[in-house]
Amino acid sequence: MPVLKRRSAMKRVRQNKRRRLRNRKNRSALHTAMRKFAEAVKAGPDRAKAALPAAFKALDLAARKGAIPKKRADRKKARLALMTAKAAKLASGQAGASASDGTMARAETAAVGKIQAAEQAQSQTKAQP
Repeated sequence: MPVLKRRSAMKRVRQNKRRRLRNRKNRSALHTAMRKFAEAVKAGPDRAKAALPAAFKALDLAARKGAIPKKRADRKKARLALMTAKAAKLASGQAGASASDGTMARAETAAVGKIQAAEQAQSQTKAQP
């Protein structure tokens, strides 16, 4: 703890510490809910639809507690709903739906690209004598 001379400054340090811990706890719970939702989307559209209300609840709670801004929560909720709809569309086999049209998280998209590149490289090395 820094050496402070004013009582008000010491109080501010204590308040900031409490708030930082509270926000970290709320954001951690939010990240866990988002991870569970991502796993549900990978498992299938039915599980994604079932996990959507829990994800919405976690986002609303984090926004209400001040861990994230309200507009960020709204934006993420819209994207989760879109992701669920796209997963359902892909599962039903409708034409025109692709997983690479902005609904997947960037990290997932990058991971899929790396996996595809590795598979392609393996197939090319197998084809060569």
